[in-house]
Amino acid sequence: MNLIRRRCLGLSKKLVTAQIRIFSSSVVDVAIDPNQAASFDEPCILVNEKDEVVGRASKRDCHLVGGSKNHDGLLLHRAFSVFLFNSKGEMLMQRRSKQKVTFPGEFSNACCSHPLYTDEELEENGKDGTSIAIGVKRAASRRLEYELGIPTDQTQPGCFMYLTRFHYHSLSGVDASQKSIEAFGNIPVWGEHEIDYILILRGDMEIKPNPNEVMEVKLISREGLVPFLHSLSEKGIKVTPWFKLVVKHWLPLWWENLHQLEKFQDFHTIHKL
Repeated sequence: MNLIRRRCLGLSKKLVTAQIRIFSSSVVDVAIDPNQAASFDEPCILVNEKDEVVGRASKRDCHLVGGSKNHDGLLLHRAFSVFLFNSKGEMLMQRRSKQKVTFPGEFSNACCSHPLYTDEELEENGKDGTSIAIGVKRAASRRLEYELGIPTDQTQPGCFMYLTRFHYHSLSGVDASQKSIEAFGNIPVWGEHEIDYILILRGDMEIKPNPNEVMEVKLISREGLVPFLHSLSEKGIKVTPWFKLVVKHWLPLWWENLHQLEKFQDFHTIHKL
């Protein structure tokens, strides 16, 4: 099968108005794409810095600065990032759609999302104790089907290799030089504060992107990554902060060793980046 086959879906361009709480106090109306707004109430898994489950919160509250009445920043939650390589060793990158609430129009790895606070996706090591991060892997399978149209029978938990985790924090659309988030007033500020599981998936898979999630996909060779990122910079196209971190700290080494990734597995360390 071809690794990439595009599918165009007809989508309404109408926006819906969502009431958003800013900095735990004022409430404003914000225009949000209806398909994106539909997922706002999904329950994400709140964790502490040791990745221990401490509760749940909506996707909206996890990604909005001050979105929780009990927290002025961004709630720390569990996430995953899938890196997909085909049989030629090429890596799939996606450009997030302009409808996305966080980091719209930015290039990233194949799929980035969150396990939900459900029995299946909360499960950590499987009933036999050997299926490490099985809940996260189930979530990855679910999102790969939704975002890229990959059938779940091609992305069963056993298809993924879990490498490591990292803890990071980043704001969407905010200049790093901005002195105070409060300076934005009644403009909602979105972002990520995650413990991110790195999952590797290999295979030649049929891709049917959901245009409300993905505006473009690219296959990149190992030698072509740096030139591709340079070309994006020249065009003023950003890449997501978590992808930047993985490129900086690990990706070149992992990519060079796709045949022996097991030696890079680290289930104990949570890298704070």
